[in-house]
Amino acid sequence: MKVAIIGGGAAGFFSAIAVKENYPDASVTIFEKSKKVLSKVKVSGGGRCNVTNGCQNIKELSKAYPRGEQFLKKAFGIFNTKDTMEWFESRNVPLVIQEDNCVFPKSQNSQSIIDCFLKETQRLDIIVETGKGVRQIRSLNEKIQLVVGDEELIFDKVIIATGGSPKMSGLTWLEDLGLNIEYPVPSLFTFNMPNESIKSLMGIVVENALVNVQGTKLKSDGPLLITHWGMSGPAILKLSAFGARLLSEMNYSFKIQVNWVNEVNNEKVRNEILRIVKGNENKLLRNYRPYGLQDRLWQFLVSKCDFPEEHRWMNLGKKGVNKLVNILTNDIYSVEGKTTFKEEFVTCGGVSLDDIDVKTMESRVVDNLYFCGEVLDIDGITGGYNFQAAWTTGFIAGKLN
Repeated sequence: MKVAIIGGGAAGFFSAIAVKENYPDASVTIFEKSKKVLSKVKVSGGGRCNVTNGCQNIKELSKAYPRGEQFLKKAFGIFNTKDTMEWFESRNVPLVIQEDNCVFPKSQNSQSIIDCFLKETQRLDIIVETGKGVRQIRSLNEKIQLVVGDEELIFDKVIIATGGSPKMSGLTWLEDLGLNIEYPVPSLFTFNMPNESIKSLMGIVVENALVNVQGTKLKSDGPLLITHWGMSGPAILKLSAFGARLLSEMNYSFKIQVNWVNEVNNEKVRNEILRIVKGNENKLLRNYRPYGLQDRLWQFLVSKCDFPEEHRWMNLGKKGVNKLVNILTNDIYSVEGKTTFKEEFVTCGGVSLDDIDVKTMESRVVDNLYFCGEVLDIDGITGGYNFQAAWTTGFIAGKLN
């Protein structure tokens, strides 16, 4: 049996290894159009490679995917995070689970993952062809023809693992086969705020903020990082992932409401402010920070409320209390544009999951054609979820059922 894998990234290598382990006599070739394989693995997690997530509850795990939740719930029944960790550790790549449930190689170096894959492909005699882009794909009487460079090659089975394409033009070759494509738009991005002075607080992290996009049902909570261009951190990235299509339609121009204390009950916040007033009447407003807010952020919020420099807690009055409650729970900022998160890009969109059999990853449109990884309309939030989707779909595709 001759099998071709199109794409030398995470999903491509994982599926190739799975094919060879399931069919030792098969001839397996990975075609990668660039000169380097596994380049996204190299830079992921700041060069440490966030291999997967420590969550082992399939229902909970699936909720981390804005696109693909129901599909993956079934797929994780075949191969999940526990299986991933066993897979790497059985191949001499020890892993560590961080407090935030992110899983990294113990070496804290993505090269450990790359070396593992390269070692496995050598051990299993998998052919890796770099600088070989597939120009065309055709279905021919139960077989599949690939045009690679000037060559026309015939294969029994083909697995497509080309990754996410940020533009529709990168997916038209699949649309030409009759597959339905969900239009690609960016996911997992940070918010640009060119006209907001909060950027002067760059580097500040608020451990548990609540953020929502004004006029929508989109909301997210978690750590929020203030940057020199606007805002980032898990709360923002999660919001960008779940709102990928809607924010694209808004042309990345919208307002966000930040609840700095992650408390939706305003009455509770009001009572906390009144409690502080009682115990700190003579203290300067600027010198006592509620909710353990960082000093620079608190000074910024107090200034935003236009309180005088020497304002004391006892001078707040009802209006002043209302102002503080409002700034803590409903602080508004204008977003104008986005920035890619680190060197990684994640795309919402790709091959429609309606066209894929979840038990095999085979196309329902073209026989003997399989898909895995981000070329599918699957994407997750940060925390190792996108790699887990690649391992799961790659493992299933590699069964070639």
